[in-house]
Amino acid sequence: MKYSVLIEESEEGFAVSVPGLPGCHSQGTTEPEAMTNIADAIREYLEAVKYLSQNANSKLAEVEV
Repeated sequence: MKYSVLIEESEEGFAVSVPGLPGCHSQGTTEPEAMTNIADAIREYLEAVKYLSQNANSKLAEVEV
């Protein structure tokens, strides 16, 4: 699965966020490091969503757009 990310350079390195996943952010001292870190953050974000959706009042579904 592919996600669009926003990369911002700063004095400390690179900050990366995923507009489609609110609150999913990471950083790195180099752009490649930041991209590796955001990939890890996305995987962890999706695992958290999966975990949180496993209660009696909700279910996870897919919608194609």
